[in-house]
Amino acid sequence: MFKKTPAIGFIVLFIGIIFISGQSFAANRSDVLTGVTAGKRKVINHNIQQAEQKAVSDALDLAVQNAVVKLLSRHVFASNLDFFYNQILSHTSDYIITYRVLGGIENKGHYLVGVESKVDIKLLEKTLTDARILNANHDKPVILFFIAEKTPSDLLPKYWWGNNPIPYQSLAEQIIISKMLQDRFIVTGNDVERPDPSFYNITFDAIYDIAAAKDLGREMKADMIVFGKASSSEAINRMGEEKTFNAKINLEGYNLETGENVITSQVEATVKSDMDKQGNINAIVKAANLSAKDLSEKIDAYWAQNLRTEHAFDIIIEGENFLPRFIALKQRFKQMPRIENMQPKELGSNYAVMQVFYKGKPSQFADALMLKTFDSFGLEISDVIDDIVFIKFIEKDQPTLFDESQSTIDPVEGKQNTTE
Repeated sequence: MFKKTPAIGFIVLFIGIIFISGQSFAANRSDVLTGVTAGKRKVINHNIQQAEQKAVSDALDLAVQNAVVKLLSRHVFASNLDFFYNQILSHTSDYIITYRVLGGIENKGHYLVGVESKVDIKLLEKTLTDARILNANHDKPVILFFIAEKTPSDLLPKYWWGNNPIPYQSLAEQIIISKMLQDRFIVTGNDVERPDPSFYNITFDAIYDIAAAKDLGREMKADMIVFGKASSSEAINRMGEEKTFNAKINLEGYNLETGENVITSQVEATVKSDMDKQGNINAIVKAANLSAKDLSEKIDAYWAQNLRTEHAFDIIIEGENFLPRFIALKQRFKQMPRIENMQPKELGSNYAVMQVFYKGKPSQFADALMLKTFDSFGLEISDVIDDIVFIKFIEKDQPTLFDESQSTIDPVEGKQNTTE
């Protein structure tokens, strides 16, 4: 039994943990997420030890859940709850590096605990990437950058595409790409050797040839291109040996599916320096950091809206033992939150054609469908084009990877309990 005053104190602390647990996670390193979560279990037959173990288990489940939500956008997480439940929550211990029980209390027939844990973000990312969930649904677009740069020491802007014979990447472009990668955007064409437009029979008629840039972006399988320029100059203000330097970065983002200009980002920055070259560099660096933040927020907002754009396309389904499998597949479709409507167009003894209204592209639908599993058969998505997805039922000759009867394994089994 607990004394009354400490019990009241812990309840207050515990309520605080519940409210802040979703926000208290902070990564000391990019591959580890440290935070506090809470768990609660009913005490059965006065078995407090068992209730405590299960409450700790629940708290660790919540820690892993918070880590997954940190990695995925909300709609991607919601679309893959079955994978999260079957493949991640059933193996919580794999992702918990260590944990420590901060305290526990029995209250109104339940046992409550607060647990501090470290979650292996790197392993979670690998699991989600291998399952084609992380970035599979294009919760972040693939981007090709074209940023020309000019400082007072340059006669002409420097750039890497078109007719420029010297390979070049602007300082602003390097900084912006680095920040965008940290925000989990996918950047293409950023290798040591930049894409060669002539390899794709693309000619840039001028530095700022947007049409050619779009064509190259499509060849590189990008979703968007970001095109623009960065420049720096010396301002008029002075103080002793110190001068002021200004930098401007103007960027435009284009959706390559529609060709439309969908993002505009314009930033300016000013710095002081007593050296001309360093002053211009510092101004570019400051402006690039501001530009990356602005660009990331705007593309995130636009792309989330773009993902919710409804597309209508046909799915053609065929295979052996067709009717029961088709019924099972339709039931699974009803669990996919981004399917707005389905209408049958043709139905035969071993094939069907359905029109699907989906908040996303056919490729995103196919990626989401690949994660849906069935006990007695599999799916082969043989082709995905602009308005048709081809699906074939295939025989399942291997047992499923996940045995639901084993899902009650204690997720903290085998982990060191560092409770003090």
